[in-house]
Amino acid sequence: MSSASAVSASRLGAVRQTYAGTDQFPPMAKAYSDVSRVVREMGLLQRAPIFYALVATGILLGFGGVITGFILLGDSWFQLLMAGALGILFTQVAFLAHEAAHRQILASGPANFRLARILAAIVGMSYDWWDSKHTRHHGNPNRVDKDPDIAVDTISFLEEDAAQSRGLIRLITRKQGWLFFPLLTLEGLNLHYLGLEHLLSRGPVKQRWLELGLIALRFALLLTPIFLLLPLGMAFAFLGVQLAVFGVYMGASFAPNHKGMPIIARDAKLDFFSKQVRTSRNISGGWWATWLMGGLNYQIEHHLFPNMPRLHLARAREVVREYCANNAVPYTETTLGRSYAIVIGYLNRVGLAARDPFDCPAASELRRA
Repeated sequence: MSSASAVSASRLGAVRQTYAGTDQFPPMAKAYSDVSRVVREMGLLQRAPIFYALVATGILLGFGGVITGFILLGDSWFQLLMAGALGILFTQVAFLAHEAAHRQILASGPANFRLARILAAIVGMSYDWWDSKHTRHHGNPNRVDKDPDIAVDTISFLEEDAAQSRGLIRLITRKQGWLFFPLLTLEGLNLHYLGLEHLLSRGPVKQRWLELGLIALRFALLLTPIFLLLPLGMAFAFLGVQLAVFGVYMGASFAPNHKGMPIIARDAKLDFFSKQVRTSRNISGGWWATWLMGGLNYQIEHHLFPNMPRLHLARAREVVREYCANNAVPYTETTLGRSYAIVIGYLNRVGLAARDPFDCPAASELRRA
């Protein structure tokens, strides 16, 4: 056992002893109190300004390199490499926007929210649209009718949605597992569209005109040099590659977190700890997975402590894993490749509901007889 694990074990023991003989918490309802107390005592909820300053510096240097490369390459198809790099950088900015929205970066909530709105605009997304959707997801991950991330949107995550699909969507749904990653090439465009649709809707939108102005400025700064300095065909190819890389990277980072994990029924009653742990999946790999996925590889710990900085999630994992092992709570962690296989298999199984019930070799033989 590592020293950190030993410390967390002793502290968890102390917490359990504190509540021994009391009946004010059901066993799993008290689990979150136990773990969160240890996490606070270890200082894992404290901000990490130096870490985020280094991350931001790295991203800014990346943008500087792409801009320099774009200027030096000129009229060359090697510009598509710059487009791919731009898609990666925008995804890294999206990770920071996600962390700011969870109040992980700056000291105060309002400052974090202002930063998140600016970063989301740099990506080309509406912060107000995303924040409402993501807040509902965190409150009820994988719960039917309450988690917007399992609502049907081309892809069906529930069998009843797959069964109700029609037309082209039904054809896609039948093979949606295999089509999942190809469809992600359009996810970047979809995120831009959904954000603008929200901002232009008639419903209430916080700071609507500020977000519209920031996003308009973003597209002007991005598209003007592309279409001014590159031939038209190359400019569209540049934009297409950037959007495709952004969409695939975003989808590939978020998909392993909950897809293929247990679905919670509409009327099910689960305590906070069990609900968050049982529906989330971690990705192994350590530091490289953390950089690749912006901390989303520690999805269980992120859902238990949404405002915990990325830097501290690995240490929190030791505490949570140990507590789950001692209390027979399933803790799911797998490799990145295995998680994609699970997601594809799950989506294909759901997609079976969209197939003709008579669409099988035996039925075909009977129809021909």
